[in-house]
Amino acid sequence: MEQNIQNLPIDIQTSKLLDWLLDRRHCNVKWQSAVKVIREKINAAIQDMPENEEIKQLLSGSYIHYFHCLRIVEILKGTEASSKNIFGRYSSQRMKDWQEIVSLYEADNVYLVEVASLLSRNVSYEGPALRKQLAKAQQLQQELSRREVECQSSAAGLRERYYTACKQYGINGENVPRELQALVKDLPAVLEDVGRDAAKLEEQIQLYAAFTNFVCNWSEPVLPMLTFAQKKGNATFYEWKTGKVPSVVERPIVEEAPPEQVTEDTIDWGDFGKGTDSAGENAGITVEDGIDWGISLEPTSEDTSAGSIDWGDSETAPIEIEIVDAGTNCPEGVAKGEDALSILENSHSRSQFIDELMELEVFLTQRLTEMGEEADVVAMSQFQLAPSVIQNQTCEHIREMLTEVQDLLGRLTSLRMQHLFMIQASPRYVERVSEVLRQKLKQADILVQKAATMAEKRQEALQEQSRLEPRVDLLAGRTRELQKLIEADISKRYHNRPVNLMGVNI
Repeated sequence: MEQNIQNLPIDIQTSKLLDWLLDRRHCNVKWQSAVKVIREKINAAIQDMPENEEIKQLLSGSYIHYFHCLRIVEILKGTEASSKNIFGRYSSQRMKDWQEIVSLYEADNVYLVEVASLLSRNVSYEGPALRKQLAKAQQLQQELSRREVECQSSAAGLRERYYTACKQYGINGENVPRELQALVKDLPAVLEDVGRDAAKLEEQIQLYAAFTNFVCNWSEPVLPMLTFAQKKGNATFYEWKTGKVPSVVERPIVEEAPPEQVTEDTIDWGDFGKGTDSAGENAGITVEDGIDWGISLEPTSEDTSAGSIDWGDSETAPIEIEIVDAGTNCPEGVAKGEDALSILENSHSRSQFIDELMELEVFLTQRLTEMGEEADVVAMSQFQLAPSVIQNQTCEHIREMLTEVQDLLGRLTSLRMQHLFMIQASPRYVERVSEVLRQKLKQADILVQKAATMAEKRQEALQEQSRLEPRVDLLAGRTRELQKLIEADISKRYHNRPVNLMGVNI
């Protein structure tokens, strides 16, 4: 029976090891006070140590416990052998200090409870804390790597959107303002081509006019703008408005200067405010470009002199107002301002042109659908009296005419043309577009920098991981060493029964 008990292992949970030792009277409850005294003596003893590589390793960065002290004493037996007297005692103070430390440790088994406390601290606190830091460094690397990839992907997406937007504008994106302004120079030639191609719409317009006249008895002209463009091409707005070809065309000058700069409508104030001296000099006001000051120039019964106003001041001479180029009506045959623009450059006539194209497109689309359903008798009888221009049409021909209309409509309403019209109407639109496109590149650059920052932080986390992994391995090794020492010490106290410390995981 005793032999069976001798072979039974003693299993001790590491978290309850201290309580186990105290409950079985292996250690004193006041062991911490004794340990404090021993630690002071160890700190004093290590100040005077011989040059020995093994001692340096024992004292470097580790908690010196009882088993370290035993090894130091063994080393000192060799280094301090010369101080040994005939009685076998050492006269060396170093040896005396460390022998005293060992004796204090062995009193009341203070060494056992201290290493048990150290083991519990490694298992319960030090180990989990290091593993937590290591896991955090690894998780941080994954998170930073993911964010780095996201930043790079977003930056690439923004650059792709930048070049896609530039492609929609019809530019390369190397110098956005200059390229956009260069596009506007080609706009008149593009519009001239559209105006020439409008001559191909004669058959479509005739079909639409005949159909509206037959179905609705509509006798008034239809699609007036398309009809004009079909005959005259991209003529001036002046010719569309007056029906006469202008003899002189004075196109407006595109102002690229900011609006706060002085424009052509200038006012010459002369010496107004300076010439009202005692001599009574006249203060002349010159008005250009027909600025209406709200002053009536009609002669009255009180004033028969043309162009003068009696202000009722007997001490000063009357102020004369000279009108230069009064009125807004242009001379006959001269096209100025918006009138000098072509019908496709003028925003109002261009809108009407596009509206009529869309109207013609809707008609042809509807007519194509109806012709596909006119196989029934009712539909055939309905168009028996229709003009030949309606009866002779086929689905294929209607589809061809619809394609021509849609081609013109697409050329005028494409995103690129819309931008060109905006640029032509407002030079500041170039600045806004350039700024929007620059923002995309700026955001892309910021994301690239952010990705670089993420890479640096990821490298720092990798270095932290490299620093923590050896510490975890070192702690695990020391903990397993303590586990074996404690198990062997307790086993001696119980007649060499096997002892297992449970829950030691580092």
